[in-house]
Amino acid sequence: MSTKLNNNEGGTAEKEKKVDNWLKSTSDTSEPIKGKNKRPWRNSVRKQAAKRAKVEEKMKNIEDSVPKVSDDSSEKKKKKRGPKKKKFKAEPSLIVKTPEPLDPVSEAKKRLEAGRFRFLNEKLYTCTGSEAFEFFKEDPSAFDCYHKGFADQVEKWPNHPLREIVRWLQSKPSEQTVFDLGCGEAKISEAVGEKHKIRSFDLVAVNDRVEACDMSSLPADDGSADIAIFCLSLMGTNLYDFIRESRRVLRVGGILKIAEVSSRFTSIKQFCEAITKMGFEMTNRRQLTDYFIIFEFRKIEKVEQKRPYGLKLKPCLYKKR
Repeated sequence: MSTKLNNNEGGTAEKEKKVDNWLKSTSDTSEPIKGKNKRPWRNSVRKQAAKRAKVEEKMKNIEDSVPKVSDDSSEKKKKKRGPKKKKFKAEPSLIVKTPEPLDPVSEAKKRLEAGRFRFLNEKLYTCTGSEAFEFFKEDPSAFDCYHKGFADQVEKWPNHPLREIVRWLQSKPSEQTVFDLGCGEAKISEAVGEKHKIRSFDLVAVNDRVEACDMSSLPADDGSADIAIFCLSLMGTNLYDFIRESRRVLRVGGILKIAEVSSRFTSIKQFCEAITKMGFEMTNRRQLTDYFIIFEFRKIEKVEQKRPYGLKLKPCLYKKR
């Protein structure tokens, strides 16, 4: 029995020794195992935080290296801009070309011609029709000089009453007998000569269409005209003779057409009343721009006065330069 007990005690002691050795071995590895099993996600969180910190540090370094631009849009309100103004570009036709300098001889000649034109223009306004007729009869070249200077002045006008008269004649029935008194180059005959019977009169015959005469003594029969026209040609000091002669050649009911520069009239009312007293009645009056005025009278049988008061026009003189 004793041997059995000793064997049992020895076996238990050996077992206890093995258990102690096993516990010691497990106690050495218990802490890291416990730590790993306690929070297994901590290491991954730390790694992610470390990566995030590195990225933020890189972005900060990049922002510091780039220069900052001041932006006032957040502080100040943006001003409303209107539509962009179109830049003006001059058209080729509106570009004024500087004239080429003239040689002294041609420039002096041009000044002499302009001075002669002013002299002739003033003479026509300050003498009678018969005196002007005799003057140009002796020197026909003076008439050419006058009409050349007059044509240069016409080019500067915004409108010409002759165009209005031509349109008016085109609207009339055909085969009207028209007397163009003070016709110049007979532009009316050139424009409507095929529609109407035009007779053109002036102090000098510049072409085959013109008959040279004094406007106060026309080579025509009484009552032979349907229309008589004075287009910027009431020049001279004997206006009564011109109006009386135009009435003589017009038939009863015939039309007297007068176009003149507005600045020549001292009184338009007195001018119209004077003509009506000489055997006409006014049927129309039209202001053509600020420069010209057109009258239309119709011949009647009754004549109140032969030389009424008020038939007066100022001379149209050009400035001396």
